[in-house]
Amino acid sequence: MGLAKSARRQRIGYLPRHVVLQTGGGVGMLSVGGGLSFAHRRLDLDALVGYVPARHAGTALTIASVKVKYAPWELPLGSSRLAFTPLAVGVYGSYTFGLRNTGEEGQYPDDYYWWSRTTRVGPVLGSSLSYALPDAPSGRARRLTGYYELATNDLYAISYYLNRRALSLPDITTLALGLKLEF
Repeated sequence: MGLAKSARRQRIGYLPRHVVLQTGGGVGMLSVGGGLSFAHRRLDLDALVGYVPARHAGTALTIASVKVKYAPWELPLGSSRLAFTPLAVGVYGSYTFGLRNTGEEGQYPDDYYWWSRTTRVGPVLGSSLSYALPDAPSGRARRLTGYYELATNDLYAISYYLNRRALSLPDITTLALGLKLEF
């Protein structure tokens, strides 16, 4: 009986501890998901599902993404319930469902596009402001965090490198705004 209780306790540790709502960032017009925080809230692992309506992409897109972020510092703001995280760095990967080549059949040779149309990876840089909510009945600390992230991806970065005279860093940067609720 003791072993079963111990095993049950370990599984519970991997349940999502926060939910995320995000707009932009190259992972959907609107994305929702959940995640875990480790190392005293310095390391976040999030899984999100995003959506882009057909009127904005030619066809409706569903985007699944995983993001890992590390925030080395959190600064309390006075004696208030606010805390500021000046820097968070990380990496994300995404897979887009629903993409299709809208060109005519046989218009391009099979190896014409050297990049994947569905998979992207890239760095993330951001910051956040958190507000401590009353503790949950279980005693767990709860927080509401607003954040922004600047990101790019492999295709944008390579395109920038090959076309530095035509592209600028703002051309290859995406902006995400989001809310994270820890429970």
